[in-house]
Amino acid sequence: MAVVVVLVLSLGISVGRALLAPGTDSVAARLAEWARFHGLGWVVITAERAQYNATKPTTGGTVTGGVPTVGTTPRPSAQVVQRLAPIEPVAAGYLAGEGQWQTVTSVGGSPAIEAAFLRPDAQHTSYLVAVVHMDPKRLRFVLHPGYHVPGGQSLWTQQDQIPQNQLGTVLATFNSGFTIVDANGGYWQGGHEIAPLRKGAASMVLRQDGTIDVQAWPGGTPAAGVDAVRQNLVLLIDKGKINPAVYNPTTSVWGKTVGNATFVWRTAIGVRADGSVIFVVGPALDVPTLATLLQRAGAVRAMELDINRDWTNFLTYAHPSPGMAVPHQLTYDSSINPYRYLNPSSRDFVAVLPR
Repeated sequence: MAVVVVLVLSLGISVGRALLAPGTDSVAARLAEWARFHGLGWVVITAERAQYNATKPTTGGTVTGGVPTVGTTPRPSAQVVQRLAPIEPVAAGYLAGEGQWQTVTSVGGSPAIEAAFLRPDAQHTSYLVAVVHMDPKRLRFVLHPGYHVPGGQSLWTQQDQIPQNQLGTVLATFNSGFTIVDANGGYWQGGHEIAPLRKGAASMVLRQDGTIDVQAWPGGTPAAGVDAVRQNLVLLIDKGKINPAVYNPTTSVWGKTVGNATFVWRTAIGVRADGSVIFVVGPALDVPTLATLLQRAGAVRAMELDINRDWTNFLTYAHPSPGMAVPHQLTYDSSINPYRYLNPSSRDFVAVLPR
């Protein structure tokens, strides 16, 4: 009886700490993360599979409200801006504004962040996925480690939330990859390694000059000028071609819970031949569909980041007064708290700032 009482009290304290941890993660997300890190991942997997089977995305139908209007209208400028070619829709039928780029944020009078919305495929026609284009000539990217993923708070110079002195300038944030134990890769930042970098793994590489790249890791220690390397799974696209592995249902490649063939919320990041950055976020996406959208947006190298509504997001920020950041969700049907990165974050994320 004493052993049982001690065990129950210990579990209660551990779960209580998880529920009372800082940040804006939902109760369900906190409990799931606690279970994964305490040897109960199989319970989470079983529950998530059951939930998916009960709430699969519907097929057919139309998009309620049509394509949303976001950001600001581009202002006339003396500088001529080369406009992006629209993304040709995957689904049949006309949807006004589908695949057309809208300016979300301008820097120096020129578009810096642009977004287009598309239906993900020919079956899930009542959903919209957001495709984001970011100009590295006007933006810089910073990886912020989460207090739980990757952990090791004492190692990092970057905070687990947007710093106070950047609240008046931060333009956007987006989620990073799987938990380290599920990413099949490593995490390296500022000379510190939480998990070993794996040769060939899909890697989001952030440099000290604020640029970002996606590549298959060549092996070895990061070169001079690299600030951080965040690995997750294998490349979706390499040299402009979709990786045949996207059709591989092996769970060790695409995650233990739902694999590649289920249509869930997913995010991905890629780079175009000109070095500009593509980010995709939205519902009703399997891995092949995600890769197809990235390719249509011009990505020559790309990788999946995270999945499921609790972790997938792209947030932009308005600044109504000096030192103030007001977040906005790019995808209106996302369930995350938009203030998550203005508070301590349990997982790592990328902040987008003006140059």
